[in-house]
Amino acid sequence: MNQYQLPTPEKKPEYVKTNFDHIAKAYDRFNDWNSFFLHRTWKNWIINQSLTECPNAKIALDLCCGTGDITTRLSKLNHLQKVIGLDFSENMLSYAKHKIGDKSRVNLIVGDAMNLNEFDDNSVDLITMGFGLRNVSDLKKCLKEIYRVLSPSGVFINLDVGRVRPKFLKWFADFYFFHIVPIFGYLIYGKKHEMFDYLPHSSTVYPDQETLQTILGEIGFKQVRYQNFVFGNAVGHIAKKS
Repeated sequence: MNQYQLPTPEKKPEYVKTNFDHIAKAYDRFNDWNSFFLHRTWKNWIINQSLTECPNAKIALDLCCGTGDITTRLSKLNHLQKVIGLDFSENMLSYAKHKIGDKSRVNLIVGDAMNLNEFDDNSVDLITMGFGLRNVSDLKKCLKEIYRVLSPSGVFINLDVGRVRPKFLKWFADFYFFHIVPIFGYLIYGKKHEMFDYLPHSSTVYPDQETLQTILGEIGFKQVRYQNFVFGNAVGHIAKKS
């Protein structure tokens, strides 16, 4: 692992916003390359879980929606009356808009996942988040906002990085994640950009799958469970408000 220095919590929001704006044009291909296209399967898993855990949802909110992969998938669920994609990178949202097109049920908004002031208490049935939670500067504050906004029977589904559990694979996984993944980013973007170093290194201060499960429970979520993908390289958490 190189000596990349993560931004401080105070500087993190502006750092993440500015640099996601910069790399928006390369972000989709970067995700395809670094996950060998598996991120698409993992995002499909979010949708399948939402159908199982929250089949009567009317309003869905996709936080840190980026270029709209999950928002687009949600927009195809006919039982949802309203789908909202929220991100604070306007450039990312412009790519999401291109994917989704003109759909009256879908609203893309610029916003902060830690301050969901535009949403009332108990107003959203389903909240999803894909590879965004580790980019917030205060994870617990973000999760408390999610809990506040969710309806009493609401469900939160989160997809993000995890920890590889088999020890014999961890060295290979870390080498790939910290040394090879940034190179994919440089090649796709056309030159070196520090955001492609930030993305893997942000995992070092993000809780592992068991710790996040515990944090969700402490905040008040019930029936919290998780599913590992590729030995824990990525992890999906499902949590219910009640």
